[in-house]
Order: sequence, then structure tokens, then C-alpha cells
Amino acid sequence: MLTTNINYILSIIIVLFFIGVLGLVLNRKNILITIMSLELMLLSVNLNFIVFSIYLDDVIGQIFVLFILTIAATESAIGLALLTAYYKLKNTIQLDKIKSFKG
Repeated sequence: MLTTNINYILSIIIVLFFIGVLGLVLNRKNILITIMSLELMLLSVNLNFIVFSIYLDDVIGQIFVLFILTIAATESAIGLALLTAYYKLKNTIQLDKIKSFKG
């Protein structure tokens, strides 16, 4: 019974991770969607750690989740602050224009 539930949950986690990968691969223009795709991938990895931590009755996976959530929140805050400052200067956040920015 528990194996069936964990297989179902792991399949959902795999689908979430590949949605994030597709968001990174297919979208090359909007940096906000790129950041959201990275966050989706990080959250799917967190769900994976939580599921196996509960399944194996171990706390280490939940400690890793706290570290990953801290890093993800920091990455989002710094990334959005940089995007806001860049948007105020250039009035665009398209990736191709950011890549060609030199100085």
C-alpha cells in the first residue's frame, strides 16, 4: 500500500521536474519564466527529499529541504531585485537584450 502511494507521488514529482526543464529549454526570451522554472525544479527536488525522508523515517532529508529553501529564497530575492533595477534602466527584461549588454 505504501509503495503504491510513494510511486504515485514520485511520478508527480518527476512530472513537475520535467515541466521545469521544459520551461528552461523552450523559453529563451523571458527571464521571469526562466526563474520560475528553476524554482519549480528546486521545489520538486525538495518534495523528493521530503517523500524519501518520510519513507525512510530519517530527518536528514528534511534538513536538506530547509537549506535548499533558504538558497531558493535568496536566489529569488536577489534575482528579482536585479531584474527590477535592470527594468528601471532599460525598460525591458528580454534575455537576448540582457545577454548583449556590455558595461
